[in-house]
Amino acid sequence: MTVNILAIETSTSLASVAITSGTAVIAETLFTCDRSLSARLVPEIDHLLALAGLSISDIDLFSASIGPGSFTGVRCGVATIQGLALATGKPCAGFSSLALLAMNFPFNSHPVCTLLDARKNEVYAALYDCSTAIPSALIVDCVMPVEQFLEQVRSSIASTVIFAGEGARRYQETIASFRGEYTGFASPAHSTGRAAMGAMLALDTWEQGKAHSNPALLLPSYIRPSEAELARSMMLNSDRNSI
Repeated sequence: MTVNILAIETSTSLASVAITSGTAVIAETLFTCDRSLSARLVPEIDHLLALAGLSISDIDLFSASIGPGSFTGVRCGVATIQGLALATGKPCAGFSSLALLAMNFPFNSHPVCTLLDARKNEVYAALYDCSTAIPSALIVDCVMPVEQFLEQVRSSIASTVIFAGEGARRYQETIASFRGEYTGFASPAHSTGRAAMGAMLALDTWEQGKAHSNPALLLPSYIRPSEAELARSMMLNSDRNSI
């Protein structure tokens, strides 16, 4: 059975939507995310379906990036896919935004470190073995200062590592001084996550029998609390201390 997949990536400032059939890309679009993402995403999906000559009922699997990345973007993307899966009665699957970046380096002999800017002088980071079509995590998704993560990489890998993503660009000088000659940096074109590659990750999840039949099980992976959650936690702690 050839699986038609609708995938969306909304974890960074550049969003994308893709439709694939098996491993073939049928249609894909990329656009800049802003505060109008929630209003733009569904029309973008409708537009892509029209380009592909498909209807929403032709989609067998819905998928979205579950993070880490922009809290608002991830939440919007996951909610959209949950709604579509629920409305059509079709399964859904999530994929890591960091694994998505690693998909740009299939069959690569060097490990790939994917980094997204987490602000607060931290990065969302992971390290992948990309020697096969689907990357496997050597260091799973985490958030920490870039120097701390580079220490973890050094203890795991002594050879050349490729760094990719907006976090790699922001902290390029720090990474280069830390890793020296054992450093390679991806081009900007290879530092962007594409929804079409997310569809390949979702297809792998489908083939392993791990797709969710219940959309409520598709959950964001923020890794760290949002500003609102941190503020609420501080207020609760303050209230407890005042009692």
